[in-house]
Amino acid sequence: MSVQEYLDKHALSRKIEDAVNAAVRAKTNDPVLFIANHMFKAVKSMITKVKARQILDSRGIPTVEVELSTNKGTFRASAPSGPSSGLYEAIELRDGDKGIYLGNSVNKAVRNINEKISEALIGMDPTLQSQIDQVMLDLDKTEKKGELGANAILAVSVPLYKHIADISGGTNTLLPVPFFTVLSGGKHAGNNLAIREIMILPIGAKTYEEAVQMGAETYHHLKDRLLLQKSMACMDAISVKEALDLVMEAIGRTGHNEKIKIAIDVAATEFCIGTKYDLDFKNPNKSGQNFKTGEDMIEMYKQLCADYPIVSIGDPFDKEDWEHTKYFSSLQLCQVAGDGLLMSSPKRIEKAIQESTCNALLLKINQIGTVTEAIEAVKMAKDAHWGVMVAHRTGETEDTFIADLAVGLVTGQFKAGAPCRGERLCNCFGLKQNLVTKPTMLVKDGEFHDHLESVPDQQIVFGPDSENI
Repeated sequence: MSVQEYLDKHALSRKIEDAVNAAVRAKTNDPVLFIANHMFKAVKSMITKVKARQILDSRGIPTVEVELSTNKGTFRASAPSGPSSGLYEAIELRDGDKGIYLGNSVNKAVRNINEKISEALIGMDPTLQSQIDQVMLDLDKTEKKGELGANAILAVSVPLYKHIADISGGTNTLLPVPFFTVLSGGKHAGNNLAIREIMILPIGAKTYEEAVQMGAETYHHLKDRLLLQKSMACMDAISVKEALDLVMEAIGRTGHNEKIKIAIDVAATEFCIGTKYDLDFKNPNKSGQNFKTGEDMIEMYKQLCADYPIVSIGDPFDKEDWEHTKYFSSLQLCQVAGDGLLMSSPKRIEKAIQESTCNALLLKINQIGTVTEAIEAVKMAKDAHWGVMVAHRTGETEDTFIADLAVGLVTGQFKAGAPCRGERLCNCFGLKQNLVTKPTMLVKDGEFHDHLESVPDQQIVFGPDSENI
């Protein structure tokens, strides 16, 4: 084959001419480098290899990591995991052999990627997210992804945040407000606090760096206070109010009283017995006086919202207690976020929207299984004028994808975990790496505010172009 025939076969003359013209228009000082980059970008991306392996998450429990290679580079991601799996969640595939990682190994999921998913995706354009996800869903053929495993599918379904913004129809990418966990309770914590988490929101920060500083300072002031009282011993029989008092004291020590608000994740399903709620469910010496009806819980929340700067409450009732959740939401005292109530399930979200049950979605990507489905869930929530909060899971790795997701989908809220430990901080600073921020404000109904009021039509955002929201 002659040189001319080769140029004609691959249309190289036209492509080179286009690259040279682009270099001239750009007035570049290094035309060779510019032309090389221009032509590289013009090459269509293609998946060349998908390789999975088993790694350990932050709890020391196995999860799936995937290395996806294209003709333009290699990308790595891993699947987060929670401590429990709800009825409506996508299914994590684990091996079940009690002799290996106590039954938690994920070798089946790894094999499904290496032997089935990989073969189906080779040659596909990695930017065609919905098509990639649909291929995996067609391979699985089950509603809850129980054949291939949601952990296998999710680990492959991971683009970068700019790509997420493109495929979700977004035009702006903005940094969300981080919700920092400063005090943990619930059934997995080693104290008797009934509710799962107390979080702080540094919404008065001027920059993202200042927001992280406020979170870290509050966390350490609270830690010092608890150590002063012999670690967590002071929490053996602590009430929600006493816990909030400790957090408020820590906030006061930072000097940022007016700049920090509070959110709580109740996770009330953990202590719901029948139709009542046992706030002493972890106390071996309980008296039975903290056994509350749904109406009692509503009165408690009313008082807490009056006494503390609470702007968001997650799962204030059992995941099937739609009646009390709906009534409490109608009071518009704060944002009411559905976690266990919704399970990130489109069917549950649709029902909650139709019945006005809550006014915010807490999105856990592993509960739904693919990026495409997560985007659709967020669109549903936003169309209903809900708030959206992307959340970490108990079992995390140093993968920063959920930070990319929060930025790309412009969720405005990001449940970041405690401001310590690598797998938490990598997402906090992963947010910062996405954008350069300018002074931030709360945007509500097109106006700027320096505090958070009752939700449901607002969005809290850090980042540039806030005035265009």
